[in-house]
Amino acid sequence: MEFSRKEVLTIPNGLTLIRACGIPIFLWLLLGENLKGWSYLVLAIGAWTDYFDGKIARWLHQESKLGAAMDPTIDRLYIAATLVGLAIKHYIPWWMVIVLALRDIYMVFLLVFYRRKSGKIFSVTFLGKAATFNLLYAFPFLLLSSKSNWGEFAHSFGWGFAIWGIGLYLLAAADYSRIAIFAN
Repeated sequence: MEFSRKEVLTIPNGLTLIRACGIPIFLWLLLGENLKGWSYLVLAIGAWTDYFDGKIARWLHQESKLGAAMDPTIDRLYIAATLVGLAIKHYIPWWMVIVLALRDIYMVFLLVFYRRKSGKIFSVTFLGKAATFNLLYAFPFLLLSSKSNWGEFAHSFGWGFAIWGIGLYLLAAADYSRIAIFAN
């Protein structure tokens, strides 16, 4: 698949690239340096760039096939890295990592099935976007929930977003399954 220079060099793709660069930076800050405040900032920037890249793409008419493929891929990597980092530091339980990882593994196989059946890849659905939104907003709150002046508030908001995010993540997988099964 070839992309024109105009399609690659866009503001939304730049925001997605910033989010991709944030993954190793977040892990280094959290696990290597134990700098919780800076880790939080990187997570927050990641959540903001995820929200704004799509909005800006539509507003500036810079939607692209590259962006449509890159955005959910970077989201999955960001979520996976954040889950592992937060679980290693005991901010979240390992069951959360396992449930979301199994869902993503299932989605890889479902995507292969759908691609072979229809020749397409999934378009991101509203349900999928809502799930990702909730998870990406849960993580910074969960990071702040311990040893912080905002601990109780952050804990409640973090788990509120996390529970909704996990539920929507699983519902989105069911919705993508429906799309794949009934595809022409």
